[in-house]
Amino acid sequence: MTTTLDHGGAVAAETARFVAAVRDADPATAVPTCPGWTLTDLVRHAGSVQRWFTVLLRQRVQEPPRSREVDLRLPDGPDGYPDWLAEAAAEAGAEFAAADLDAPMWAWGADQHARFWVRRMLFETLVHRVDAELALGHRPEIDPALAADGVAEFLVNLPFAALFAPRTAELRAAGRTVRFTRTDGAGDWLVRLRPDGFGLVPQGADAAAGTPADATVRGTAADLLLLLYGRLDRSDDRFDVQGDEQLLAHWFAHSAF
Repeated sequence: MTTTLDHGGAVAAETARFVAAVRDADPATAVPTCPGWTLTDLVRHAGSVQRWFTVLLRQRVQEPPRSREVDLRLPDGPDGYPDWLAEAAAEAGAEFAAADLDAPMWAWGADQHARFWVRRMLFETLVHRVDAELALGHRPEIDPALAADGVAEFLVNLPFAALFAPRTAELRAAGRTVRFTRTDGAGDWLVRLRPDGFGLVPQGADAAAGTPADATVRGTAADLLLLLYGRLDRSDDRFDVQGDEQLLAHWFAHSAF
């Protein structure tokens, strides 16, 4: 589960970009990719998640927490949210620096170590930074290596997400496969749907090394990441889609995170 990427440093960088995007924006701006939310709602969510994950790391929880109550120290008004988000990232960064991120720890996903929460915080922050930029009419940019890591992080953890993404429990089939292939560098992810569940086929396994899939989606790492998070649609002309359309429809109807 380890990578060469500096996830903690990327949390700080992505948060800084998020803050820069929203600092002088109208807090009441609607966020189309998060229906019903304004920029204030988006920033409050991102900062709350960062503070919650920081508390979990600080406590080194070894079992699912019974409460999600955290002292959020919310600002007095909408204008205070950008600085409040920056403060959340600073607190998280201090915890990353002090922690043994390879220490065993409860996590809802595949990687039962403290580092899980840093990586998860990163992609929560990155995707919502993109949401903010899209809402403001900007063209988001995502580092390709970071995006590829985000695709892997999403797919490896999705089988464990039924608690808060219950429709994933319906991702079942008799050995059907969906492949996501990166077009701007090395990256190929094969997901196998079984009668009892689904999961990412390990890199290097025969099935992940070129065996034709029942359905394939090809695109850049950044576009694949945004596709998996529902920020793009597979019908967009930036994707090359081949194979079983019904299987893809089933996947995207039940994989919302």
